[in-house]
Parts: sequence; C-alpha cells; structure tokens
Amino acid sequence: MITLPQDIATPIWLTIELASLTTLALLLIGTPIAWGLARSRAWWIEIPASLVALPLVLPPTVIGFYLLIALGPHGPGGALASMWGGRTMAFSFPGLLIGSVIYSLPFMVQPLRASFEAIGDRPLEVAATLRASKWRAFWTVAVPLARPGFLTGSVLCFAHTIGEFGIVLMIGGDIPGQTRTLSVAVYDYVENNQYEPAHILAGGMLIFAFAVILAMRVFDKRLAHSGT
Repeated sequence: MITLPQDIATPIWLTIELASLTTLALLLIGTPIAWGLARSRAWWIEIPASLVALPLVLPPTVIGFYLLIALGPHGPGGALASMWGGRTMAFSFPGLLIGSVIYSLPFMVQPLRASFEAIGDRPLEVAATLRASKWRAFWTVAVPLARPGFLTGSVLCFAHTIGEFGIVLMIGGDIPGQTRTLSVAVYDYVENNQYEPAHILAGGMLIFAFAVILAMRVFDKRLAHSGT
C-alpha cells in the first residue's frame, strides 16, 4: 500500500491557493487590459499587447531574474516590505503571487481580447441607441457575450499556475509551507531519491493536465456547433 509523507498535502493546498488567487487577480487585472486592447484602433496598441505577451516567449528564468531584483531588498518590493518590517518580498507567498500573475497574464488577456474583438461594434451600438452608458453596455452586453473568453482564460491561468516551475523556483525558492508548490515538491522529491511521492504528485498533475485539455477541446467543439 502506498503511503504519502505527512508533508505532501501542504504543497497541494499551497498550489491550489496560489492558482486560485492568481486567477482571481488576473480576472480583475486582465479584463480592462483586454478590453482596451480589443477596442483601440491605434497602431501603437500592439506595443503594450506585445509586452503583455512576452511571458509566452521569454524563459521563466529571465522573467524570474528581473522579478527577483524588483522584489528584493534593493527594489520596489523591498521598499514595500519595509512598511511591515520586512526586507524583501522575494521568497515569500506574496512575491510568488506577484510573479505568477505577471507570468500568467497573457493566458488571461489573449482569450479575453479575442472574445471582445469577436463581439464587434454592432451590439454596443444597439446598446447606445437604447441610451445605455458605456459602463452599463460593457457589463450587460460585452461581458455576457465574452463568457467563452472568461472561461478559457480562467481555466488556462489556473492550470498554468498549477504546473509552473521556473518562476516559482526563481522567486520563491523551496520553503516548506510558504513557497514549495507541487512542481517544486516533485523536483525536491526526485533530488532526494524519493520516487514514490514524486510519482504520485507527477501522476496527479498529468491527469489534471489531460483533463483540462480534454475539457477545453470539448467546450470549443460545443461552442463551434452552437455558433453554427
């Protein structure tokens, strides 16, 4: 019978907490960014759009390195941490959350931007003729029509945070109960030749990743059929 180490539950719940908070933060941050990118017709809008998409092509260690400096004692994070008596936001859960939000930003913004762009101008113009304010038209017209983008972005952000390793290790290190997430725990178990718990965690993450991909494909097919 396979027995789990007593500390195996801690990285699981820590990872779920990190993924949930990251997804919630990105819904709040990514929605206005995606709306601005989708509605703007200016040529320069692709400059901020490219900045948002940088985590898709940059190695996690590069982003992690600069975030480590920014969150360290000599960066803005150090100044912020000094307000409550700390020296740095690196190697802490809040620093881990900041890094996860930045690294997963394109996974929320890009699906949302595509959904907002697919709406077009006509529904908003109709809302304007009915004397709806821009704010009300956004919440009553744009948001409901962009539900597929919200769902896709939320699922991708949550799943991406669950499996992230490079950013987590660079910013958070491997502190039990504080920054040791699932991916870091697998690495730590392998480093210590503890293959049984590594198999359990890795297998669980494999099943989770497959379930997410399968669910997204089924959802996309149903959405395509409903559209026709």
